[in-house]
Amino acid sequence: MPRQVSLYDELIVDNFAGGGGASTGIELATGRPVDIAINHDPAAIAMHKANHPYTRHYCESVWDVDPRKITKGRSVGLVWLSPDCKHFSKAKGGKPVEKEIRGLAWVAIRWAATVRPRVIMLENVEEFKTWGPVKDGQPIRSQAGQTFDSFVNALRRYGYSIEHRELRACDYGAPTIRKRLFLVARCDGQSIVWPEPTHGDPASEAVKSGKLKPWRTAAEIIEWSLPCPSIFATSEEIQKQYGVRAVRPLAENTLKRIARGMQKFVIDNPDPFIVRVNYSGSEHHYCDPINKPLSTITAKNDWGVVTPSLIQIGQQGFGGDGRQFDINAPLTTIVTKAEHCVVAPTLIQYHSEQSGKEVRGQKVDRPCHTEPLNTVMTSPGHFGEVRAFMVKYYGQGDGQDIDESLHTITAQDRFGLVTVHGEQYAIIDIGLRMLTPRELFNAQGFPPDYVIDTGLDGKPISKSAQVARCGNAVPPPFAEALVRANLSEMCVEQLEYLK
Repeated sequence: MPRQVSLYDELIVDNFAGGGGASTGIELATGRPVDIAINHDPAAIAMHKANHPYTRHYCESVWDVDPRKITKGRSVGLVWLSPDCKHFSKAKGGKPVEKEIRGLAWVAIRWAATVRPRVIMLENVEEFKTWGPVKDGQPIRSQAGQTFDSFVNALRRYGYSIEHRELRACDYGAPTIRKRLFLVARCDGQSIVWPEPTHGDPASEAVKSGKLKPWRTAAEIIEWSLPCPSIFATSEEIQKQYGVRAVRPLAENTLKRIARGMQKFVIDNPDPFIVRVNYSGSEHHYCDPINKPLSTITAKNDWGVVTPSLIQIGQQGFGGDGRQFDINAPLTTIVTKAEHCVVAPTLIQYHSEQSGKEVRGQKVDRPCHTEPLNTVMTSPGHFGEVRAFMVKYYGQGDGQDIDESLHTITAQDRFGLVTVHGEQYAIIDIGLRMLTPRELFNAQGFPPDYVIDTGLDGKPISKSAQVARCGNAVPPPFAEALVRANLSEMCVEQLEYLK
């Protein structure tokens, strides 16, 4: 039987606390703040303090903190560790690694030797299992995993049973596919328990039978009311029209990925979804599947057909790299710099038998126009640029100069045309914007009211620092699920903030 403890009998310590993802998950499970949080980065501690004001914070290296001194003789129920993963991650490529940073996990042995926490949980990238010796800044491949094995054996010598497993955040309620390695060690004689998934692939029998909830999707976390400036506009035009800064022209590889995403998720997608914009004053913007009856149309409602796609920029290489993603799937892993964009094509209904008229672009949350369209000049709309763009980056043949009038579109020309249940639509513009820090935190599974833009003292936290905290963060559903599974005696009734 699990030992009976009061919620506050044992301390909970979050090493490498960062912006507070693990602490948030632990708090959701236990209903109490973590007692101690440690991180060397003042910006990380500032965000942690804003959301966990009752935690005792130490803004210093984990090696400079004496476990005996800060625990003051009290028993420790849980120590959580999320050591820096950059020097293990495959995303680092062939860049030199630092032995000192790779060795941060050894601090777990110090805690085991000094205050003997009942449970130790460690989170890192799956490559952490390859931890081994380094020579001239590069891991020695023939000795991969040796240091990891030594680390595990050291914990065992202090009386800990140990298991490790890879888990995906989308299986526990976060709309991201982020996968991480978790190591659980305990010295209380109880079995290590791995939490059962709560969510799954919508096409799986487990979801269809109601055993699991469907994965949450990227579409859920996108704020559709934000402007999505055209990829064909200049930086100056975007600044003037929207009052926001945007980098234009886009990098060549980014344009290629947009073209692939457009082909995959718009031109070749038979079932775009419907965006419903409520003009009655409601702040809610609903998305409905197109394969269901349309909701009641009123004089105050308007509708648009749109299939945005997500791309990831900032990565090296192209050519089948798969950096375009369906928004109806969980978001890909979030890193410490802004790399996720939302790409939103604008569509109008297409009537080939009618002559062309002036066409203007529109934002993603606006309804589709119904102007007839045939041969359209490149100005004032962007239809010509869209078609030339698709031909250049995804089509066959020489295409055409975008300064020329657009060639007449035929029934066989797929570029720039989308058929939705027998009706043809033309793509007249493509918008792109970076996802905001709030959207990224939502994708990681943080509560929607999590404070990300100011510290406890009210000082603003820069957007780049917000994104960095998010990319380094442990998705809270991970920590909540692991703590509930292994420390149920410290937990309270589950808090349902994830829908």
